[in-house]
Amino acid sequence: MTVSVFVFSLLGAMAIGMPIAYALLVCGLALMGFMAYTGALPAFDSQILAQRFVDGADNFPLLAVPFFLLAGEFMNAGGLSRRIVNLAMAWVGHFRGGLGYVAVLAAVIMASLSGSAVADTAALSALLIPMMKQAGYQVNRSAGLIAAGGIIAPVIPPSIGMIIFGVAGNVSITKLFLAGIVPGVLMGAAIGLTWWWLARREKIQPAPRVGMAERLRITWQGSLALALPVVILGGMKFGVFTPTEAAVVAAVYSFVVGMFVYRELKVRDLYGLVLAAGKTTAIVMFLVAAAMVSAWLITVANIPTEVANLLEPFMGNKTMLMFVMMVIVVIVGTALDFTPTVLILTPVLMPVVLKAGIDPVYFGVMFIMNNAIGLITPPVGTVLNVVCGVAKITLDDAFKGVMPFFLAQLAVLFTLVMFPEIVLVPLKWLMR
Repeated sequence: MTVSVFVFSLLGAMAIGMPIAYALLVCGLALMGFMAYTGALPAFDSQILAQRFVDGADNFPLLAVPFFLLAGEFMNAGGLSRRIVNLAMAWVGHFRGGLGYVAVLAAVIMASLSGSAVADTAALSALLIPMMKQAGYQVNRSAGLIAAGGIIAPVIPPSIGMIIFGVAGNVSITKLFLAGIVPGVLMGAAIGLTWWWLARREKIQPAPRVGMAERLRITWQGSLALALPVVILGGMKFGVFTPTEAAVVAAVYSFVVGMFVYRELKVRDLYGLVLAAGKTTAIVMFLVAAAMVSAWLITVANIPTEVANLLEPFMGNKTMLMFVMMVIVVIVGTALDFTPTVLILTPVLMPVVLKAGIDPVYFGVMFIMNNAIGLITPPVGTVLNVVCGVAKITLDDAFKGVMPFFLAQLAVLFTLVMFPEIVLVPLKWLMR
């Protein structure tokens, strides 16, 4: 009965058009009222709800979110993103379908800089879609490729999604970051192979080959951008700074490089960039705070135990249990955006994961990858909507274009479900 109250109050609030954060608060109120009525709680206490709401956002690791968002704004305005695209163009732009490979390589590199799928997709779309249109590529396929590349950002560190999951699920963020490297690279390789298959019959004239001297010059120009993920991951691996401190390092680094080295970041731009990062942070933090109210009540109401009982037939087989949970997340991800899905499902599924003996870091990487794939599935599909706006195409056309790459990403996801060692073995090596 408690599960029914949770599901119907949440879905009912969303059905009448209520924003997700407010729907989560309504869900919390409904759960508390039901438990007070049944005697599971002594009384309905609004002060507890207010306290849990404040405590939800009062978490040190969450400070990483605004700083990584600010770093992304500085990178796009300061010329780091453009130099990454130029670097990729110099090395792979001359192949058949070269601009597609540029998009894939740039997406993987930029994912290791910002951690935001929407920011990376917006930057890549603005830079590459006009170029691909002019070169004669199909617009919907180009948009689909860039969208599929953009969703690598929540998987490869630094990942804002992993920070939120780590806080909600009480899992080491540093381990999540390190465990996401191999799956993120595999996602890039999958869409690269898919693009090769689709583009091999293209008659489009590739870009001229760039000479080695020019390649090295462009690589040198982009070397400061390439150094950022090395600094972040190296610093965390060797204990120089925490993930939160790494976010501050990323913001300061991208500011200094954009302002004083590349000199494309102007003082007059700072107010707008900080404001944009602040607005996005406010949305994320309000969602987190509201979700923590529901998460506490989910725990008190013993909903995870009820879910575990429903999944009991699969408890003896970790692979089958992971498969079932991933299917559930895929379905939910078509209807909910990335952050709400993470915040709603983490407190429900984590006790099941721990009870079944599944490594929580491995589950976290798979869970975040699955939610990232949801960013390119309609009707919500935030990343898909971003490329639609830049490419000026309909959501239907964009989904047709992204479908082959969507299937490739799903293939990677379920391969990692079947072979968890692909995630766990590199993690053990990186943690040494």
